[in-house]
Amino acid sequence: MPAENKRGGRVAPATTDAGSNDLKIAGDLSREKTAALWPAPIAKSRLAALVALPGSKSVTNRALLLGALADSPSTLHKPLYSRDSDLMISALRALGVGVDQQPESISISPRPMKGPAKIDVGNAGTVMRFLPALAALAEGEIDFDGDPRAYERPLKPVIVALEKLGIRIEHGGRYSLPMRVHGAGAIEGGEISIDASQSSQFLSSLLLVAPRMKKGLTIKNVGETLPSMPHIEMTLAMLKERGVKVSQIDSYSWQVHPGNIQGVRTLIERDLSNAAPFMGAAMIAGGSVTIRDWPKNTTQPGDRLPEIFTAMGAEITRKKVNGTLGEELTITSSGSIVGIDIDLHEVGELTPSIAAVALFAHSPSHLRGIGHLRLHETDRLAALEREFNNLGAQVVAHSDSLEIFPAALHGGIFHTYEDHRLATAAAMIGLRVANLQVENIRTTSKTFPDFPGLWTTMLQQVEIV
Repeated sequence: MPAENKRGGRVAPATTDAGSNDLKIAGDLSREKTAALWPAPIAKSRLAALVALPGSKSVTNRALLLGALADSPSTLHKPLYSRDSDLMISALRALGVGVDQQPESISISPRPMKGPAKIDVGNAGTVMRFLPALAALAEGEIDFDGDPRAYERPLKPVIVALEKLGIRIEHGGRYSLPMRVHGAGAIEGGEISIDASQSSQFLSSLLLVAPRMKKGLTIKNVGETLPSMPHIEMTLAMLKERGVKVSQIDSYSWQVHPGNIQGVRTLIERDLSNAAPFMGAAMIAGGSVTIRDWPKNTTQPGDRLPEIFTAMGAEITRKKVNGTLGEELTITSSGSIVGIDIDLHEVGELTPSIAAVALFAHSPSHLRGIGHLRLHETDRLAALEREFNNLGAQVVAHSDSLEIFPAALHGGIFHTYEDHRLATAAAMIGLRVANLQVENIRTTSKTFPDFPGLWTTMLQQVEIV
């Protein structure tokens, strides 16, 4: 296997120097010289906006994979179309799965999966971690590659688990991309232990394909922690919705019985993690933002946003809308924000948006339990500290937390490090900070098809005095 990626090189890993505050961030800061800069728009009035979010990335990509493994066709209504879902669709097609895309739906036709095939995972965690187990069920050689940052993101626990289950994987001893999976057409299954302390996706990768293993799978997390438990609950719920028998042995162990996965027709929930910047906009600019089709019952981490923003001074109301499965959720704020001390271990992806709101609080905030964010699209803790402080903030990144103190902010260039959550956080800050320019706002397309357009539309909906 090649030592470098398909783009011809590696990038320096994101690391934290033990005993030092010198945090290194993956990415090249010289990109500001050539990357397009987006002037973040100021909120000139209090908001009175209604927002319709795209479908959930986490639900869409799980549903696509389960559709490929099902015993009959599936149809996903109102799925997410973004870079991450496009990568998943391309990967399934490369394996031979039938995927028909329409403007408002995706139809999946299960077919025998075969190599040789090449899969580009981009920098999508769901693709780089879910697809190797799926490829093991194919017949033939499946090559995996991705963006430079994908080479650095943890993958070893998934590779080791598959090897223990008898799957041959070529990775040059690196236990990372690029790699080649030798699909055997079947996985024996049985019992396996995995350290999922770095990412819940390690567990989900095996749980999703477990029904198709000959013996099913009993899996135990042996890591000291398990971040983002809502995503594990999402995986389990989606398996059960498709007729799979799943039982929880204890808080860190599950058993998935062998059997068919039923094809389904399903409506994809709105992406609640992408609600965070829009709800945060109401906090920062003042006024109200209403999110359409908020699901009544969901496993998405974003469902904690109402609780969190209430603690920071907002008011939340819900309204049933006839003819829909969800509710209209409205957040209203005076613009006065209270700092918060909170453990975000299970909902870490919300951290950049919560941190952006906390910058405008009149008291300090402490966001804890988020060390695993150093292994996401970039080292998010280091990046947030650096970029916020470059705007005049007083933010201190620790090994697994952020401390945020009130400070006067000023404009400048905000680097995004190809991280969609950093880009949306920058847009939030720009609501009250003039002359803020966001590098590569297009990186939001990873999970949000037209974030700048919807953001601008939101700002046009204001209170009439």
